[in-house]
Formats: sequence, C-alpha cells, structure tokens
Amino acid sequence: MFSKACEYGIKASIYIAERSLAGRKTGLKEISEAIESPTAYTSKILQHLCRSFIINSDKGPTGGFSIDIQRMEKIKLSAIVFAIDGDSIYNGCGLGLKKCDEKKPCPVHNQFKLVRDELKKMLETTTVKTLAMDHEKKLTFLKR
Repeated sequence: MFSKACEYGIKASIYIAERSLAGRKTGLKEISEAIESPTAYTSKILQHLCRSFIINSDKGPTGGFSIDIQRMEKIKLSAIVFAIDGDSIYNGCGLGLKKCDEKKPCPVHNQFKLVRDELKKMLETTTVKTLAMDHEKKLTFLKR
C-alpha cells in the first residue's frame, strides 16, 4: 500500500524516535543501515521528513537526526505518509483503475474502501512515540 520511500520514512522516523528517547542523535549512515536502505535514498527521504518538520537535522560534530520528545507525541503516522506519498493512499482504487469512484465502482471498491478507511484511522491515531516505545520494549524482551 505504501511506496518503498514511505516504508523507509516510517522505519527511519521510528528509529530516530527510539534514539531520541534515549537522548541520542543519530547519523545518516546509522539510519540507513538500521532500516536497510541505500544511504543516498535514505538521505532524500530524511530531507522530505525535515522539510515537513517531522524530524530535526543538526549539522556539525554534535549533529545528527532527532525528534523532540514532546513533538514526538504529536507526530502521527499519517504525517509521515503525507510527507512522502501525499494523500493518494486514501483515494486510489484497489485495482489501480483510473475511472473507479462511488458512481462507477470497480468490483472491489466497497471492500477496499473499508480497508482504506481503517488504515486511515490507524495512521491518524498512531504516534511515532508509541511505536518507538513499543519497538524498544520488543527489543528489550528479545534480548532476555
């Protein structure tokens, strides 16, 4: 459902949030390795996220990427998706048809609309902080 860039953007945001919760900034190379994305591609995705005020980028020897913890509580997954993919995920046809709408629905239109509406609700209610904290708990559990 998401573009590859959007998947990487979500993963990168969660990774940066985890590091920010631990009081650390993280660099491009570390992020690209953690999310298994080419460095140049990751750089472009992070630029989109910076321009959309989802992540912060500080230059210099103590620089790196971070997310303010208070801001993290307000950043929903929908903001990341919109920053990278726009709103097409909420409007597209399940079969990829260009002439599918309420008046002329495709064979899966009504079923796909339900899935799309649930996805939208999840994206608009899930915060980056929640995912970072949940992911951190899972990593701690797996290390036992």
